[in-house]
Amino acid sequence: MPRNTLKLAIALSLLAVPVLSACGGSSAASDEKSVTVYSADGLKGENGDGWYDQVFKDFEKETGIKVEYVEGGSGEMAQRALREKNNPQADVLVTLPPFIQQADGKGLLQKYAPQDADKVNGADKAADGTWTAVVNNYFGFVHNKKELAQAPTTWEELLDSKYKNKLQYSTPGVAGDGTAVLIKAIHDFGGQDAALAYLKKLQANNVGPSASTGKLAPKVDKGELLVANGDVQMNFAQSKTMPNLGLWFPARQGGKPTTFALPYAAGLVTKAPHSENGKKLLDYMLSQKAQAQVSTIGGGFAARSDVKATDANAIALTKLMDGVEVFEPDWADIDENLTTYVDAWKSATGS
Repeated sequence: MPRNTLKLAIALSLLAVPVLSACGGSSAASDEKSVTVYSADGLKGENGDGWYDQVFKDFEKETGIKVEYVEGGSGEMAQRALREKNNPQADVLVTLPPFIQQADGKGLLQKYAPQDADKVNGADKAADGTWTAVVNNYFGFVHNKKELAQAPTTWEELLDSKYKNKLQYSTPGVAGDGTAVLIKAIHDFGGQDAALAYLKKLQANNVGPSASTGKLAPKVDKGELLVANGDVQMNFAQSKTMPNLGLWFPARQGGKPTTFALPYAAGLVTKAPHSENGKKLLDYMLSQKAQAQVSTIGGGFAARSDVKATDANAIALTKLMDGVEVFEPDWADIDENLTTYVDAWKSATGS
């Protein structure tokens, strides 16, 4: 090789080293200032006005850490985290029960008790410290107030032919609220067989599967559907911009309306790529400031027992829950037998 050509090649190779190092350093620095959240839908507003929107904005401003957000049904997000178990992409996982328990059981969550987790009631956090409720919530249904002269009150009413192709509930085993339909039906009808017999009949009116519960409320508001499942926090927040949404809790004919707690529970993903940032975000979600915004902005119930909301939303939510019987599901049984229950539902409904 001629001397001048050799000198040029050496010079270029030396120049390449710092360029590549700088590039790698820039990427790492960028990664250090981010945190990825996989979450069930419901806490992010339709128009950027939800609890997540405010919390993420404030968190980014205070810490300089950018929040990368991925949304889907509870089961969908848990399954995605499971597929990525050997190469985790998420730092924080937020789902409704029983998917948070399932994620824990499959080793997807590492132990981390956020600051002030001691102010969260024992039933709303894992005994082993792997997850904590960040927003308390209850299961419910919505109906179209404009199209229905009289709001439904019982499960039995939903079998009426006027609901044919005007009723939809999200898919059990995929969506947290869809799974909740099955849990509530089993409770209200006094067992799995009776619940499945009812849901088999209801299938004649059901539009079909939906992976996301959050997509159903807009259809109810527009009148495309008359009834759908949901949850109190999400639907109450949506009702601010969807005037035709009415929230209700189905009862057995002659019985009381019932519901059960369905909190948004958050945990730190095992081997999270940005574990420290994940911890900071979990701490922030449970901070006094963020928890005070759960009702005022999110239309939900604070996870911290020491945050006593008295705003207009909190008052309206208390009134909504008045007279509704709250039961506690056997989450250990549901966690262990969920696949069996979902398979039985699929068989009964032909889904």
